[in-house]
Amino acid sequence: MADGPDAGVAAHYGDPFREQRLLSEDVGVVDRSHRGVVAVPGVDRLSWLHSLTSQHVSALPAWSGTEALILSPHGHVEHHLQVADDGETTWLDVEPGTADDLTTYLQKMVFMMRVEPADVSAEWAVLSVVGPNASAAVGRLGVDLPAEPYGVAALPDGGLVRRTSFPGADLLVPRAALDATVDRLNAPLAGVWAYEALRVADRRPRLGFETDHRTIVQEPEWVPTAVHLEKGCYRGQETVARVHNLGRPPRRMVLLHLDGVSDELPAQGTPITLGDRPVGFVGTAVRHFEFGNIALGLIKRSTADDADLRIGETRAAID
Repeated sequence: MADGPDAGVAAHYGDPFREQRLLSEDVGVVDRSHRGVVAVPGVDRLSWLHSLTSQHVSALPAWSGTEALILSPHGHVEHHLQVADDGETTWLDVEPGTADDLTTYLQKMVFMMRVEPADVSAEWAVLSVVGPNASAAVGRLGVDLPAEPYGVAALPDGGLVRRTSFPGADLLVPRAALDATVDRLNAPLAGVWAYEALRVADRRPRLGFETDHRTIVQEPEWVPTAVHLEKGCYRGQETVARVHNLGRPPRRMVLLHLDGVSDELPAQGTPITLGDRPVGFVGTAVRHFEFGNIALGLIKRSTADDADLRIGETRAAID
C-alpha cells in the first residue's frame, strides 16, 4: 500500500517500471478511490460555483468538465477541483482528505442559492484509465470515451467517465461497483507510484505536493487549465490579476533531474538549496522508467536554469 496522502490504495502490483510502461504505451487501470468526491446538485449550482472558484463555469455545458481552484482571500490556493457536470449535478473530484473541509466551506457559502453540496466520498469512487489505448478499455463499459478533453459521458450502469487532459479518463463509479468496473475494463492494474511518475514527468502539479500555504496560481502554472483570467469577481481574484498584469510570481515549478547518489528519494517538503541558501522545496520525487530519478520542485523564480542545486547530498539539475 502507498503511504502519506495516498494511503489506502495500491502503490504497485509488483513491478512499478512495467506499470509505468503500460500507462505510457498501452493502457492500465489505477485505483484512485482514496480521493474525495463532493456532489453539488441544484439549479443554481453553476452560477454559484462560478462566484466561488477561479474558473468560468456559469455557462458550462451539460456533460462537460474542467478544473478549478478555490483560493484564500489573499489568493493562496486552498482546493483544486476536477469538475464534471451531468446536467443535474456538478461533481467535484478532490485530493484525499480534503473533501470534508471543502464541503464545510461550500455549505457556509450557500446563503439563498438552490444548491445542496455534500461529501459523497463514502458512496462514490474514482478510477483512472490511463494510456493511449484508454478508449478501447472504456468502450468495454458500453460507452464511447468523449473526444474532447474534459468531455463527460454517462456510464450505462451509473456514474460518469471524463476524459482527462492527458491520454486517458477518470471514472466516477458507485463504490459498491468498484471491483466489477475494474473487471469489465479488462485492463492491467497499475499502482499509484506509476501514475505519479507519469504525472511528474508531464509536469502536472498536485495540491499539497507542489504547493504550500503561500502558493499562488501562477507558480505551479494553473493558468489557464484551472484559472480563467477574464471572469468576474471571486475570492482571491485581486492577487491573480495583480500578478498577471504587473509582474511575475515569486516562485516557479520546475522539473528536476536527480543524480541518484542516494537510494532514498527526497521527501515532499525537503529544502532545495543553492550553496548554503534555501531556494525552494521538493514536491513529488519519483523513479521514472525512462528518466531515472526526477522530481518537481517549487523554487525562487530568480534561480538560474543552470544552477547547481542540492537536495541534501543529492545534486539536482533543472530540466
